[in-house]
Amino acid sequence: MRVAILDDYFDKVLEFTDWSQVNKKAKISVFNEHLKNEQNVIESLHDFEIIVGMRERTPFPRSTLQQLPNLQLLITTGGRNKSFDLEAAAEYGVTVCGTGGVGSPTSELAWGLIISLMRDIPGQHKSMRKGGWQTKPGFNLANKTLGIVGLGNLGARMAKVGIAFDMNVEAWSQNLTDERAQEAGVVKVSKEQLFAQADIITIHYGMSERSRGMIGTTELTAMKKSAYIVNTSRAPIIDQDALYLALKTNQIAGAGLDVYMSEPLPAADRFRKLENVILTPHIGYVTTENHEKHYADVVENIMQFLDGEPIRVLAAPN
Repeated sequence: MRVAILDDYFDKVLEFTDWSQVNKKAKISVFNEHLKNEQNVIESLHDFEIIVGMRERTPFPRSTLQQLPNLQLLITTGGRNKSFDLEAAAEYGVTVCGTGGVGSPTSELAWGLIISLMRDIPGQHKSMRKGGWQTKPGFNLANKTLGIVGLGNLGARMAKVGIAFDMNVEAWSQNLTDERAQEAGVVKVSKEQLFAQADIITIHYGMSERSRGMIGTTELTAMKKSAYIVNTSRAPIIDQDALYLALKTNQIAGAGLDVYMSEPLPAADRFRKLENVILTPHIGYVTTENHEKHYADVVENIMQFLDGEPIRVLAAPN
């Protein structure tokens, strides 16, 4: 068996867990560089029976799967993967498995972005590196209004921290109930109220056709000029042209972004040039603890599959 491990940006995947069991039964090849396009994926992975993907960094749509005739097992880190065509995998006789994870590190990053925006940590750090000192005052979190789009597991975690900071916490989602809002200790408001009232908007919403472009010109125009928006969820949830215009014209104060329409983000991307944006390279889930859990489960998935008893199955051959 040949095993391909994709998108190991840090060249550390073999350190995150013990691969000795797999090495006894298979040859492991690690890809540190992103394969970039479908043709590269097909050419590079044509001979592999087992492929391990890191979340949605490398998609596996039907058009790719049908050109990987040797593929038997496809693994994604995490419990789901919108970029894997599970129906096509089943048709082509491929078993797809997922993994567990540790905690919710994405919510921690979201708070890092929020505090960095409110206290201008990147700007003050830059001033210090250049030999300077304070350049402008920041803002308190206490008594500000935190608007949470999506009150699932991550949104509820955001709410707890916001409450601890003595913030006014509001939430909206298409299916949010009064009971769920009360359980999380937040005020349920309409979408219009959330965008008009919040000092900080943070997005924790699942990606679907229903949520694509859910935040656009109308919502961004309704925001206070002093307000910030943070997106650690999925880029298409916000209309990117509307967001860019709002930031470039200072219609809103700024943004913290961890997700993009194209990843890795091209070097010349327009958002890289905006001074009122803090950019992180989709690291919401990227922690040592999370990767240790991911790859420990990957090893277990591979060994169980080779023993004829696959686990954490997301799709099975028809």
